[in-house]
Amino acid sequence: MSKRAEELHLNAFLMGVGHHEAAWRLPESDPYAGWDVAHYQNLARIAERGKLDSLFLADSPGQHGDPARRPAGQLEPTVLLTALAGATEHIGLIATASTSYNEPYNLARRFASLDHVSGGRAGWNIVTTAGADAARNFGLDDTPPHKERYARADEFLEVSTRLWDSWADDAIVADKSAGVHADAAKVRKIDHAGRFFRVDGPLNVPRSPQGHPLLVQAGSSQNGKAFAARWAEAVFTAQQTLQEAQAFYADLKQRAAAHGRDPHGIKILPGIVPVIGDTEAEAADLDRELDRLISPEFARRQLARLLKLDPDALDLDDRLPDDLPSEDEIEGAKSRYTLIVDLARREKLTVRQLIGRLGGGRGHRTFTGTPVQVADAIEEWFDNGAADGFNIMPPVLPSGLEVFVDKVVPILQERGRFRTDYTGTTLREHYGLPRPADSFTTSPAVGVSV
Repeated sequence: MSKRAEELHLNAFLMGVGHHEAAWRLPESDPYAGWDVAHYQNLARIAERGKLDSLFLADSPGQHGDPARRPAGQLEPTVLLTALAGATEHIGLIATASTSYNEPYNLARRFASLDHVSGGRAGWNIVTTAGADAARNFGLDDTPPHKERYARADEFLEVSTRLWDSWADDAIVADKSAGVHADAAKVRKIDHAGRFFRVDGPLNVPRSPQGHPLLVQAGSSQNGKAFAARWAEAVFTAQQTLQEAQAFYADLKQRAAAHGRDPHGIKILPGIVPVIGDTEAEAADLDRELDRLISPEFARRQLARLLKLDPDALDLDDRLPDDLPSEDEIEGAKSRYTLIVDLARREKLTVRQLIGRLGGGRGHRTFTGTPVQVADAIEEWFDNGAADGFNIMPPVLPSGLEVFVDKVVPILQERGRFRTDYTGTTLREHYGLPRPADSFTTSPAVGVSV
């Protein structure tokens, strides 16, 4: 294994009191923390103490999970990140927002505003949103077809990037003596008319510190990879094995190059759920305790829903049925469906065993071990063409994040694999990515009155 010269990137994926579905049942956990701004501010400060590149809040425009069984509500992430911006100084702030259930103007304005508020630390995790429950909150009977969702997302990004560029970087002159606040020739309409959107512009927010927020994507289907290759600058992905991660990494880098992009300009961060103990036995004890607290009947219903099956078709002590739908028949989270089925088939898991494997990270890789073993696992994928860094998904919060920051990060720093301090001020600088030039440098402006 040859050691890579560059440093890896680390993102903290924050979710309530932890990613393990039973984390809220531990004695240490606060079941109300998911709605407590102070809880998230504490997590953000812990992540910043570890010099992590960024933190990330997932979101869905619908009820997530069964509120009778686990904490299921979530605060709107861009609002919450505004509060976290004031509680931190360096760490990047990434929020999920759906292109299926938003409009480009409002979302472009929201992320440009967050970038201004945070001093250039905003990132947008772009999703197309699967699930009939979300669709029915917006007047639809079911999820739009997979391909159509990505076609809408593609146009959504075209409009958003043009809106962010509707002000030149030097549009504001603030000349008090002449009474001129902005150069009207450097603020322009975009006059977009496409299949899904009609947007005049310009945006009513000047160009933000990063130019564009960092663009993140989290889908591994064929449509998702095609979208990421064109737009994404960081990709959150779920991979179970080194070989699968290597194949995904190579494929996405090649796709980006085919778009004329520098493959180094797209950072790939698989998710990892680190269950950490000072000894292997201590880590295994925590893993067993979490799995013991899973409600098998609830988890069986959740799995059946993902697999498009009646729950009665899943016997806890049998393997998955042979006659499952193909990925082509799934309009929701196609890549996650395939990952879970492949995991169950490859390791010959019963439904009960599969539920245990999914309880910690919903298909993301779970690793149980000591801080040194976790650092070794991270380095192995990083050095073998499987990752540019990792999406850290602590099973329990805040303790899982604290032990990662205080015990794993120092090992990676001592080995020269991770920064010991921030060297830039923006999220793009943390990820080693350039600031996009405003399009006024390459195309003529049509001025508007300002």
